Amino acid sequence: MPSTEQSDDHTGDALPSGLGAPAERALASAGLTSLTDLTTVTERSVAELHGVGPKALRILTEALAGTQRTFLIPT
Repeated sequence: MPSTEQSDDHTGDALPSGLGAPAERALASAGLTSLTDLTTVTERSVAELHGVGPKALRILTEALAGTQRTFLIPT
């Protein structure tokens, strides 16, 4: 059976499972389909997406930390 987890061309770069459908749709609409994509935007900009709540933000932050990456740090 095919995986329903979002993926990308980079192994281990898929968005984590456990995100709700609204968060997945919001991220996809913003063109954020991988962990690498998330490193190019700030946490605040992701939090402002309609459909991304505190739980989704926590899951994304933990997934980035697990790969020793972070959201873009504002300068």
